[in-house]
Amino acid sequence: MSGPEERRDPQSVGRFDVPQQVPAPDAEPARRNGHRPAAQAAPTPTEPPASSAPPASMPADEVDAGLPGGTEPAVSDRPGDHWDRKVANGLAFLRRRLSGDYEVDEFGFDSELTDAVFHPLLRLLYRDWFRTEVSGVEHVPVDGPALVVGNHSGTVALDALILSAALHDKHPAHRYLRLLGADLVFRMPVVSELARKTGGTVACNPDAERLLGGGDLVGVFPEGFKGIGKLYADRYKLQRFGRGGFVSAALRTGTPIVPVAIVGGEEIYPMLADMKPLARLLKLPYFPVTPTFPLLGPLGMVPLPSKWLIEFCPPIPTAHLTDSADDPLVVFNLADQVRETIQQTLHTLLERRPDPFGP
Repeated sequence: MSGPEERRDPQSVGRFDVPQQVPAPDAEPARRNGHRPAAQAAPTPTEPPASSAPPASMPADEVDAGLPGGTEPAVSDRPGDHWDRKVANGLAFLRRRLSGDYEVDEFGFDSELTDAVFHPLLRLLYRDWFRTEVSGVEHVPVDGPALVVGNHSGTVALDALILSAALHDKHPAHRYLRLLGADLVFRMPVVSELARKTGGTVACNPDAERLLGGGDLVGVFPEGFKGIGKLYADRYKLQRFGRGGFVSAALRTGTPIVPVAIVGGEEIYPMLADMKPLARLLKLPYFPVTPTFPLLGPLGMVPLPSKWLIEFCPPIPTAHLTDSADDPLVVFNLADQVRETIQQTLHTLLERRPDPFGP
């Protein structure tokens, strides 16, 4: 071949592709290298449009691959990068905790700590240990306030914690449930701090109304210690709802009430007897005797793996009753309606779950 061949400088790929006059090699070396002779080579393509050049933000390994988008896997798809991110996020989390660079609200709620520590632990319980099924979550508002009212059971109030974690995970807006707890909870040194960090506060009307007024989801269990401290023989029989203070808080703020029925909590620590003298000595509302506690000591605190069902019922509106917040008859009737709704739903769920420890 007598004429020169146009070639591109490899250093100019991806920038300005200026053709240069490069002497062609003789045909024999080209054949030995597995290439066509220059006389048979296809003509040099014209400069590609600017849109085909790799973007400036493309990783270097993708540009070097020589193909749009590269042939190397993206950084986030490489083996081991998932754990690298988890370690990096964990170190960043510890750095923020040690430096105090995190936020809590006026009640002490720490959403970052709840997401990073408490919910993952509760997720193991409700999803893997209790095999919890949640239904009716569409009845919980996507935004704005609502009062979630549930039945209480289980000797230890795990049902409140399981409800808050399951609702956060299953709800499309991943809303937090701000639980109202008894005074005893907030008199216990470690438990009080944990309750505050996870969004809990004292079960009183002023705190409930402040939370509802701020647009939060508030969870309340009107049975109180009567619910979690009842004998196994009385399982799934709702106790008295007190004076209906939760209804007054909903009425004053015009907040809808969402009843929720929880099946499964009664079997985790079946309470066979209550040692009242020991409970009075320890200043506790009850001292339970279960098949495993206190016989097995600390091992008896492991909950039995019962099957859980949680169902949220349609909300009960209260906006049209805001002027009746101090009317005892209205408060009593509404509380009785909520209680009856939960009780009937419990019967339905128990029919769906004939075996307490089934799959």
